[in-house]
Amino acid sequence: MLLPHLEAGRREAGCDEAGRGCLAGPVFAAAVVLPPGFAHPLLNDSKKLSEKQRYAARAVVEQEALAWAVAEVSPAEIDEVNILNASFLAMHRAIDRLSLAPQALLIDGNRFKPYPEVPHHCIIKGDGKFLSIAAASILAKTYRDDYMMQLHEAYPYYCWSQNKGYPTRAHRLAIQEHGASPHHRRSFRLLPGTAQGSLF
Repeated sequence: MLLPHLEAGRREAGCDEAGRGCLAGPVFAAAVVLPPGFAHPLLNDSKKLSEKQRYAARAVVEQEALAWAVAEVSPAEIDEVNILNASFLAMHRAIDRLSLAPQALLIDGNRFKPYPEVPHHCIIKGDGKFLSIAAASILAKTYRDDYMMQLHEAYPYYCWSQNKGYPTRAHRLAIQEHGASPHHRRSFRLLPGTAQGSLF
């Protein structure tokens, strides 16, 4: 049973990211403020939902949330600041875009770069504990999946429609055969046995 809040009576925004472990594409993040006492049977950690359930849950979140926002950080920015800082930056951008200012942030994970003037709480496996973080995980995941499906049209041989940029065997074989695309993260180890970023 997911919890509706960490502290009752406080406007909390749940934050989560998607795509940290990918070889290609941006990292996406979402921030969601849910109404007090909100509950819905579809809302759960995005990793525990089927694709169909995730998109159905996304529609619920977009319709019922008091405020929600999604943001991304590009592969070039990831290469510049590293993936951990890029994840924080994506969350900050999502929080920036909220139409309603949160009084506290619930962050999925164990680390975060403080957002100005808003206290935060890092919660390990938070997407399986708090509704607002679960909602953010669903938005981040589905918006990133949509983005990778669009990229797949231009680069079908990387199988991004299936792997969404994660390091599957088919993805790595395609990099070996076709080289890296402009959407690959240059600072990542794209092929096993090579030095990090050595493909370029």
